Amino acid sequence: MRFLFRPPAAEATGLLSLPWDRPLAEWDPSLLLEVPQRGISRHVVRFVATGRHVFALKEINERLARHEYRLLGEFEEEGLPTVSVLGICVDRPRDQEAILVTRYLEYSMSYRWLFSSPRGEHSAERLLDTMVELMVRLHLAGVFWGDCSLSNTLFRPDAGALAAYLVDAETVERYPTLSPGQRAYDVDLARERVGAELLDLQFGGLLPDDIDPIEVADSLAPRYEALWDEVTHEQVFGVDEQQWRIAERLQRLNDLGFDVGEVELITSPEGAKLRVETRVAEPGQHRRELFRLTGLEVQERQARRLLNDIRAFRADLESKAGGPVSESFAAHRWLAEVYQPVVEAIPRDLMGRLAPAEVFHEVLEHRWFLSEKAQRDVGTAEAARSYFDTVLPRTPREVTTPSVIAELGPNA
Repeated sequence: MRFLFRPPAAEATGLLSLPWDRPLAEWDPSLLLEVPQRGISRHVVRFVATGRHVFALKEINERLARHEYRLLGEFEEEGLPTVSVLGICVDRPRDQEAILVTRYLEYSMSYRWLFSSPRGEHSAERLLDTMVELMVRLHLAGVFWGDCSLSNTLFRPDAGALAAYLVDAETVERYPTLSPGQRAYDVDLARERVGAELLDLQFGGLLPDDIDPIEVADSLAPRYEALWDEVTHEQVFGVDEQQWRIAERLQRLNDLGFDVGEVELITSPEGAKLRVETRVAEPGQHRRELFRLTGLEVQERQARRLLNDIRAFRADLESKAGGPVSESFAAHRWLAEVYQPVVEAIPRDLMGRLAPAEVFHEVLEHRWFLSEKAQRDVGTAEAARSYFDTVLPRTPREVTTPSVIAELGPNA
């Protein structure tokens, strides 16, 4: 057998003792990890834990495994929203298929889990909008998915919204750019698959009665075209408007979560034409800014929410000080006096149910709710205590929490 692994190699060494010479379906259950958040797969998929890491193992044709291994590696280096690949095992005995190894995406959930969980407040339209955003990001990077579906997408909470990640890349093809026909075909394939998946949810009693699966699936193409047009269209405006029009367009793209590459402005006596090269890059504008100020690595919407809280905290400091306070000083104080106390107050038995930044976001939302009810500002500390008592316990615990992995037995 041969193993190909990407850095860091230390993660791979913990997997080498597994019985790679046997079919995945025959592995001893004591070696495996049950992941309730998993979706449906056409292949044999198993989960294992080594040290503090969880990995997904998929048995697949060797040619497809190598293809997916290469593409996922490229996508990760470019910052595209996909799962992270670790390696593949090939040349297994008795002409067995290869095994592709990917890192389990922490705090992620399948669409079925989102609808069946105790906090299943996620609408079909919301999932569709999130998946459409993922498709636009991939298409901008020249990625033809070929099998876009809810089953091949993982969803991650991001400041009250959701972020989507590509899971399965075996049908993916990469081009310098995609033609309108390629994009339309990819969208049509997604429409068919999403419709079938929503019908399956309806049959299982997981879809609200007021949701029509076919109607929702048919809305995928218009949603996609509206977002694609928003991030790629050319603008024409008066020459005297160019400065604020450019700033407005760039801010709009940033607000949608997209970064900007080259900006081309063509002027003539009749007006100015703005062309913007929209691209996908990680981390985004708000993530970079938050990391610069605090060293925290979070998702884009979470970063935006935390930055807003830092700005409010800075304004309060300036009001009390009667003068300006530097941004870095305010961020340092906020981290020590506001953010860290909330994160450190999470009860031990509730740790890992949501990412710390998502917990902080939800505490802020809970604070607003309690303050409205009490007609006074209840404060972050009081809101956190109430949130830990009444809200967070209803969130299923995350399988990749170190304390959870420690309960799984010797292999963990």
